[in-house]
Amino acid sequence: MPDYLAITNIAELVQVPRGPIGGRVMRHVERIPDAAILIEDGRIAWFGPETQPPAPNGCKRFDAGGGCVVPGLIDCHTHSVFAGTREHEFVQRINGQSYAEIAESGGGIRKTVDDVRAASREQLVELAMPRLNRMLNNGVTTVEIKSGYGLSVEAELKMLEAVRELGSRQPMETVGTYLAAHTTPREFAQRPDEYLNTVFAEPVLRRIRDEQLAEFCDVFCERTAFSLDHSRRVLEAAKRVGLQAKVHADQITQMGASALAGELGAISADHLERIDDRGIAAMKAAGTVAVLLPACSFFLGVEQAPAKRLLEADLPVAVATDFNPGSSMVESLPLTMTIACTQMRMTPVEVLVAATANAAVAIGRSDRIGAIEIGYQADLVVLDVPNLERWMYEPGRNCVRAVIKRGRVVVDRREN
Repeated sequence: MPDYLAITNIAELVQVPRGPIGGRVMRHVERIPDAAILIEDGRIAWFGPETQPPAPNGCKRFDAGGGCVVPGLIDCHTHSVFAGTREHEFVQRINGQSYAEIAESGGGIRKTVDDVRAASREQLVELAMPRLNRMLNNGVTTVEIKSGYGLSVEAELKMLEAVRELGSRQPMETVGTYLAAHTTPREFAQRPDEYLNTVFAEPVLRRIRDEQLAEFCDVFCERTAFSLDHSRRVLEAAKRVGLQAKVHADQITQMGASALAGELGAISADHLERIDDRGIAAMKAAGTVAVLLPACSFFLGVEQAPAKRLLEADLPVAVATDFNPGSSMVESLPLTMTIACTQMRMTPVEVLVAATANAAVAIGRSDRIGAIEIGYQADLVVLDVPNLERWMYEPGRNCVRAVIKRGRVVVDRREN
């Protein structure tokens, strides 16, 4: 017998369509007032005006309390598995040091590498669980998590194994990305080629693929990390074993990283604070998603990526937290979405599409999540505010009333 759940008393249902959605139409999303949704066996079976809902026998009901309902949020760029903290660098930046200067003086990523190498897989899981629980309570139903703080074969695999275990221990889906090309570790200082030979050896990549530890391979293409040639080599090696490309691109300097992402057909290019016209054209031609990380620029106190320019170029734009211990200690995707509104001048509906439909494209899941569509997985957020704009307007509190994952209520904050 089918398992039915009806969500009723919805003030506004924001009917985000499946991605990719180009920037010029991201603000044009249908909204259904006084709506209801019917879920059957974990998938959306019907939605529309509440006056017209089907009523199957044995259907359970969930009262949305006059709140707004949106697709489950997707945080498509995070570094949520780590150990240790770097608040001292936070103060260094306040006192005038840049992210690059801190990295070049031996801090930054390498500090977290030391802490991650000293931690066991079990400790990494236990440290990450409360973070993911808070993200879930903020409406995130799927999260991408990168390695990149191990910088050795053993430690990188340990991180990816932790990501996989986290996916089995809490309701959110976890998506693994291999980011061994984050920076060169101390033991390979001035020898990046030797380091890459080690962590991108074909047996290592095949193990990651065969054990389903990651679906994507990412590289930090930057002056303080890896060159264009190194980045191309890394991503081509990963592609040969079936890992899709992602690129940390154009964050601090313009090196042609976003153009490389387009050239290689990367599924996403992320950051893009320094993107140029060549990069925009290459990404558009390839269908590469532009993943913007407004909380990172907010946290570092630097200029935001040119969101309006990317929207006008009709790129599919996504938004994510970049949650990490160094440059974005921000685990709240709703707060990040409000930052995108206030500092990037994206509208609330553009930001919602960026954190759902287009974020789903950036992690290769747009065929089943990120949208309100018949047959799509019932990943939904019920808000305690009547419309989308009110949610973005109130970043200082959690406006989530309930979270539904695969048709099951996994967070319920209604008053008893």
